[in-house]
Amino acid sequence: MQTFIMLTRLTPEVLRTPASMEELEKRAMDHIAQECPEVKWLHSYVLLGPYDYLDIFRAPNMETALKVSAMIRTFGRAHSEIWGATEWGNFKNIIHSLPSH
Repeated sequence: MQTFIMLTRLTPEVLRTPASMEELEKRAMDHIAQECPEVKWLHSYVLLGPYDYLDIFRAPNMETALKVSAMIRTFGRAHSEIWGATEWGNFKNIIHSLPSH
């Protein structure tokens, strides 16, 4: 499983009431769970800044992560970015395996 970071910015039309944000989140997460049951959600954060949310999830491959992004865009009428991520310990293993010159 690969780790992905997703940044999401909702359009103003979606944010009619505070309750609409929670309803949108539930509908989107239910749809993702149904369509991509192999995705494991790790963390979700609300942000101050140009993005509304930061989500961290694990998926078996890039195609599944792209499906998640597409569903978020469809349900939330949102802009989203997906970034691949590797834990620091794994990265250190990678750099230690490189030849030293």
